[in-house]
Amino acid sequence: MKPTPAPTTPRLIQCASTWSMIGLPSAKREWSLERKFAAIKEAGFDGVATLASPEVRRLADQFGLLVMGGFDCGNVRRAREQLQLNLDLGVELLNVQLLNHDTPPATAAALAVKVVELGAALGLRPHIETHRDTATETPEKFDEIARLFRRATGRLMPVTWDHSHFAVSKHVQPADYSRRLLVWPKLIQHSQLFHLRPFNSQHCQVPVSNGRGRLTPEFIDYRAFVVDLFALWLAGPKRPAELWVCPELGMSHGYHVSTNPPVWDDVLIARREYASAWREAAQRGASA
Repeated sequence: MKPTPAPTTPRLIQCASTWSMIGLPSAKREWSLERKFAAIKEAGFDGVATLASPEVRRLADQFGLLVMGGFDCGNVRRAREQLQLNLDLGVELLNVQLLNHDTPPATAAALAVKVVELGAALGLRPHIETHRDTATETPEKFDEIARLFRRATGRLMPVTWDHSHFAVSKHVQPADYSRRLLVWPKLIQHSQLFHLRPFNSQHCQVPVSNGRGRLTPEFIDYRAFVVDLFALWLAGPKRPAELWVCPELGMSHGYHVSTNPPVWDDVLIARREYASAWREAAQRGASA
């Protein structure tokens, strides 16, 4: 009788966002897209998170990077166009920002069903993001959309988890991050895509470092949540072979406060810390 092989830990795929590189190294001398891809590769990332295009595909192939794609979606026509574009460019995993903040949940759920089903028919994996100014911007709206999705399909909705928007909308304190934000275990375990934006109860994006190499207290609190998040995902009954994450720190829309350290420097530190958090979560599961 052959021995049962030991279970293997899934792979953590980290993708840097070109959104973190706006104005790098300065607004007047911003790097070309090729230079940005080179920096992402040099930093040790597995891939890039950005809107797909022929240039993105070419550069990703040139530097040996995976592509985490995405699009905003307001109707079925837009979904069809974007899904076909990403299919043609060989981008399989997609983040979808769905409709608007005032869209009724029933309308949003119906479109989510259509987007996911159209994607699956093409061999793509669209995920619906929890995000401000979309139909999923609060826990209550998200809950109802996910419920209606499952009622319509009998399946769980694939979700891009960005917990920062929920945390700020409810002003969740650090001691309650995991208790309040990990209340969707099946949906979290069903997902393959996380946007890891460091947050606290009042700010959707907090600095990773103090600009001199030391982690901020706010990020240390957030990192503990990430370990719990990873551990929950790894405990899933049907975990995929890979989990794709993006250290989601951006330079526009007010996310970056002017007095904070440069975002790209913090992204590099976040990558290191998320890799460490992944190992901690895996060890926790092995010893459970």
